[in-house]
Amino acid sequence: MASENIYRLISIDEYAVTPKYIQLTNSIVKAIEEKKIEKGYVLPSINELSFELDISRDTAEKAYRHLKKLGVIGSVPGKGYFITNTDIKQPIKIFLLFNKLSTHKKIMYDAFVESIGDDAVIDFYIYNNDFALFRKLLANKRDDYTNYVIIPHFLEGGENAHEVINTIQKEKLLLLDQMIPGLEGNFAAVYEDFEKDIYNALEQALEKLSKYHTIKLVFPDYTYHPKQILEGFYRFCNQYAFNYGIIPDISKATIAEGEVYITLMENDLVILIEKILEIKLEVGKHIGVISYNETPLKKIILNGITTISTDFYAMGGKAAELIRNKSTEHVATPFYLTLRNSL
Repeated sequence: MASENIYRLISIDEYAVTPKYIQLTNSIVKAIEEKKIEKGYVLPSINELSFELDISRDTAEKAYRHLKKLGVIGSVPGKGYFITNTDIKQPIKIFLLFNKLSTHKKIMYDAFVESIGDDAVIDFYIYNNDFALFRKLLANKRDDYTNYVIIPHFLEGGENAHEVINTIQKEKLLLLDQMIPGLEGNFAAVYEDFEKDIYNALEQALEKLSKYHTIKLVFPDYTYHPKQILEGFYRFCNQYAFNYGIIPDISKATIAEGEVYITLMENDLVILIEKILEIKLEVGKHIGVISYNETPLKKIILNGITTISTDFYAMGGKAAELIRNKSTEHVATPFYLTLRNSL
């Protein structure tokens, strides 16, 4: 079979978070696997590649270095680069779709990449909780992915997410972080049970909470956080006879002694702490503070912020394990309470 023009075989996706040099590498490896370019094929020079693909010279050079490291290409001074090995296999090709890249999502991502292994190709996308972009990215997906790993969190429009996700072959699908109703078939999932998790975490903190009379959850009207958090919060407060309230906008709330505040967002935690410091009340004595999602800084702020959080590292690692084992198991990751001085 005659080798094709290399530029027809290279795909650079501007939407992908995956570095362009990796996309370039993946395109060449895919072309070799599909026998569209053969051993001995002479590749364009770095300058030609940079010009034709409208990428930086550094990007082209990094791609060739990476292909050399994989043992795919060689080079001869004065003659350029050429394919030296076509006996390559990269069986795992993953479409990884995150709603955003926060501190804890990066922990999950790093654990997934570390656990999946060096022979996996990952194309990484972020849709910023925007359902329209989510739908567009999945509509434009390639068919050669072996796995689709998706975190489904949306600010609005998410009620139709199952229709989009149902277009994916279920043996290729892994839902991460949240389950959604309406999906068909057998698929893998590593998820949080949001209603059960907040209830159990607050129950573990019951002794500390008992010195306060009211618990308030900062839950914005416009948020991607699942409503199951509210259901677990209501159930706990009713079960243990706490006064409670929902605060849609912490910047407009009046802070009072004897209350505990639970924040879901990092920005809301900052605003809450600023308001507490302004009225000169002592956190952990006059006012309680609990924050969602453990991060290193929360060990330090105000001598320690109490957190309720899943193990994001374990979640990323478990997702990689299910893919490696070709499992369609559903795994609920444990939630844990870390008590500190803020309660």
